[in-house]
Amino acid sequence: MIYAEILAGGQGKRMGNTEMPKQFLMLGTKPIMIHTIEQFVINKNIDKIIVCVPKDWISHTKDIIEKYLPGKEIDIVEGGSTRNETIMNGCQYIEKKYGLYEDDIIVTHDAVRPFVTTRIIDDNIFGMNEYDAVDTVVPATDTIVESKNGEFITDIPERKYMYQGQTPQTFKMIKLIEIYKSLTKEEKDILTDACKIFSIKGEKVKIIKGDPTNIKITNLYDLKLANSMIMLRGNK
Repeated sequence: MIYAEILAGGQGKRMGNTEMPKQFLMLGTKPIMIHTIEQFVINKNIDKIIVCVPKDWISHTKDIIEKYLPGKEIDIVEGGSTRNETIMNGCQYIEKKYGLYEDDIIVTHDAVRPFVTTRIIDDNIFGMNEYDAVDTVVPATDTIVESKNGEFITDIPERKYMYQGQTPQTFKMIKLIEIYKSLTKEEKDILTDACKIFSIKGEKVKIIKGDPTNIKITNLYDLKLANSMIMLRGNK
């Protein structure tokens, strides 16, 4: 089975003073997360969609999915306190409800990246033919400056080796669960995304080409940009 896990567990505090988490804000005529889910609904390679949301927003999520995606069988799962806990909650739900099999694949994607393309999703899935983990990236266009204390530059890596991470991130599910369970508390504390679960254990993570338009809506500027993109594309 190929599962899509839409990560909508965050509270979106960087969006500012909004009355709901950013994934539920309107983009054009639909909530952001509905635009995102639609990209996986139309993908013929996806067998099942799981949406992970904060506990207090489960009922609201069910309501908007029923409104905008009537008749679609989409499972709603409570998210965790961190990104990786949310991913693991989804995996545990899948294991409990559907069982866990050697060829199961999980495609994890930010609910607030509504412009993901069919090509990106398919490339992630195709990567599973050879690898256990795949990350979506784009080359860094700006120079990356490292500062370990927030005051002075400690390193300026060569830009040609630098990439910016996007999503989806895709995994062989059994391998993902196995490695995550092997991590120490200290290792879990330094995790920034799911691919690091593999990299800190020396496991290879294949990178595939993302797209500059696959933006993450984090703040009000991003939302304005996304609305402009929707208008230019003639989408609703």
